[in-house]
Amino acid sequence: MDYPWHLYLMALIYVAAGTMHFVKPKMYMRILPGYLPGHKLLVIISGIAEISIGFALCFATTKNMAIYAVILMLTFFLPAHFHMLLNKKASMGISRRLLIARIPLQFALMFWAYWYLRY
Repeated sequence: MDYPWHLYLMALIYVAAGTMHFVKPKMYMRILPGYLPGHKLLVIISGIAEISIGFALCFATTKNMAIYAVILMLTFFLPAHFHMLLNKKASMGISRRLLIARIPLQFALMFWAYWYLRY
């Protein structure tokens, strides 16, 4: 577990984000596109996934698998970001500029995770 501090920061961010799925589930259900079934179940599953991935990033035996899981998870989250951009109710009052900025941020987060494969 001798990784740079910022890998642990990433892990903490995912654990915190996953925990929020259980603290504010309605917020997450609102941002899911209507064509996806079972919003509540998807919020629970994604929350568990984020928490699990966050912890898995901290251990040598699971770190690389967790990195690929982060990239896959963020890819699956992209439709929610586009839905928020295109649907006023789903946008939760967040400015359009910020919603647009979140899309390339997803790719930056993917690159950030990918970068840790070298450790």
